[in-house]
Amino acid sequence: MTSSTFPTWIPAYIALGSNLNDPAKQIRQAVQRLKALPDSRLVLQSSLYRSAPLGPQDQPDFINAVVGMLTKRDAPTLLTELQGIEQRMGRVPPVQRWGARTIDLDILMFGELRSSDASLQLPHPEMHKRNFVMVPLAEIAPALLLPGHGVASSVAMQLQLNGLEKLANE
Repeated sequence: MTSSTFPTWIPAYIALGSNLNDPAKQIRQAVQRLKALPDSRLVLQSSLYRSAPLGPQDQPDFINAVVGMLTKRDAPTLLTELQGIEQRMGRVPPVQRWGARTIDLDILMFGELRSSDASLQLPHPEMHKRNFVMVPLAEIAPALLLPGHGVASSVAMQLQLNGLEKLANE
């Protein structure tokens, strides 16, 4: 066992988003790559959702999803692997904050780990405010406890949908 793995499986929830180059296809490809991560198993996958951009409005709508994984990786290693997937899928740093992107993968929660490190804040500090994260998360893990906010299903119900649209199964 290396320092980047644990002897037991840790649950991790990951948000996926894309609004460039056939976003639904980008999400599906990212899910396939997540399934191939070593020492990890993808066990839950939400539906796809269309949402208006969070930042600048002069960009295409986003397609979002959330997956639940079990992993033996530690959080920094998982983050590095997610960033590698983003790079291999052609992600470049957005020109502006919350700008258009081919793929975005964010760790929402990693077991009960709390981290305020600049490179990895856990639980994700803004997830409870974002319908495009909370609605798909509540779909796959309605009873998941978000520290300081309650269970995922209750948090999701408190958010305005503001154009969030569940896409038909493809």
